[in-house]
Amino acid sequence: MQRLAVWAGPYAARLDRKFLCRLRTLGFEARQRSALLAITPGAALRLLRQRRPLLKFIEQVEYNGRRLAKLNLPPSAVLKALKEYNRLWIAHLERPASAGNLRWVREQLHFCVTLTLNNAYYQVREAETQSFYEQFRIELESRNLEELLRRFLESLIKASRADAGRLYMLNEEQSAWTRKAKWPHEDSSPSDDASDSIPAPAPLRKRISKPQCVLLGSPDSHERSASLALDPAWARRFQSCWSIPLATGGRVAGVMQLVFRKPYEWLPREKELLGAAAERCLMAAEKQRLMEDLARREEQVRRLAEHMLHVEEIERRRISRELHDEAGQSLLCIRLQMEMLERSVPADSEAGRREWIAKLCEVRDLTERTILEMRRLIAALSPAVLEQLGLAAALRQLLSRFRRVHPCRLKLQMSKLEALPPQSQIIVYRLVQECCNNIGKHSGASQVNISLHFTDGILRLCVQDNGAGFDVREALSRHGSFGLSGMQERVALLGGRFQVKSRTQGPKMGTKISVELPISL
Repeated sequence: MQRLAVWAGPYAARLDRKFLCRLRTLGFEARQRSALLAITPGAALRLLRQRRPLLKFIEQVEYNGRRLAKLNLPPSAVLKALKEYNRLWIAHLERPASAGNLRWVREQLHFCVTLTLNNAYYQVREAETQSFYEQFRIELESRNLEELLRRFLESLIKASRADAGRLYMLNEEQSAWTRKAKWPHEDSSPSDDASDSIPAPAPLRKRISKPQCVLLGSPDSHERSASLALDPAWARRFQSCWSIPLATGGRVAGVMQLVFRKPYEWLPREKELLGAAAERCLMAAEKQRLMEDLARREEQVRRLAEHMLHVEEIERRRISRELHDEAGQSLLCIRLQMEMLERSVPADSEAGRREWIAKLCEVRDLTERTILEMRRLIAALSPAVLEQLGLAAALRQLLSRFRRVHPCRLKLQMSKLEALPPQSQIIVYRLVQECCNNIGKHSGASQVNISLHFTDGILRLCVQDNGAGFDVREALSRHGSFGLSGMQERVALLGGRFQVKSRTQGPKMGTKISVELPISL
């Protein structure tokens, strides 16, 4: 190689001119021609004549290979250009006397260049793949919009090797740019101290609506670059600015701006990568915004549901209190009046007296049954034992009454429940009450097992019977039936899990209802 460099050195400049002329004829642009010229054997010989090691040429090939990849030049076009150079070399430099040796050296060098170019193209494509994978991972992992935008910006700064960056979004009135993310985080400029909001007049929005690469230090572009860079301090601190709009449907929603301390103009592949990343960032931001909006609405619905449950319990107490104080007392008075009338029935005839006493006794018994039924309704509406003695005692009383009406083997297992908040105790009581009502009306079960445990902030309720069973899907979709679906909705609104399993045939016939409720103490 050293002898070849000495021998072919005087002809290298003329060969380079012919090669550049041939590349121009083949349609290669200026930046492509410059990069291709730097990976030819002539470029290697020039470095050797300057007494520089051949490894420097390999590094030069790798750098220009990455540049050619970013210029969107396919590998086949690069190999075609190198073949053109070899053809010119053979025609002008190789002589019959030394053709064998020269060809062997040139082929070895061409082999090294091809391997290095292949590695350079792989590096570019691998970096692009990693960048898109990182963006996909950020989209999945980000917990809120602010984190999503910040991590997207940091990912693109890392991929493009920028020195700093900002991400701005237009406000709803499109009157100002609001900074949503910056990097480095400790970076501070006068604009940061002043405000995070920058006016967005229509001319500026129009100028930023297209991807642009501006050299901040060049005098001819100083005025344009100063207006393009939303951070006014950048014109004094950096030399290059990349501006990538976040736009959808022709409407600009935001902009990412990356800056470099050295003059660095983006290449087509980098521009495409940043454009695709900006589009993905905007779509992910819109998706995250919708998810946050949905989460806020779900939280509003959950709070409204909790409020409605609270209002329902208050109304139950009011109705039970009025039944007890008004209707209940009136019925007691009626019963006393019946007893008094029985004693004061006139004794005109013994037969007539017995007839009147029998009728009054009938009315008194009916009144007594009405009083008992009203007491049962009052207990079902607002069990006083729940407020006075707690959930465990209230459930035992509820199941005792259930067993008197529906004789069956009933097993109850409970852990300590004193730590539960009052609102949670009411919810659990209503769930068990609804389960008992369903079993009594539809199941016909001879055995019922109920377990209730509270561990690690999760309350687990399981109600299982050996009754007739039912079609779960049909029961949940049935119109006008709100028992099972009402339980499901109540558990879902409280952030819990509701599961129903039921079989109408076989040895495991029956129904099992499982509920898990998160309880915050």
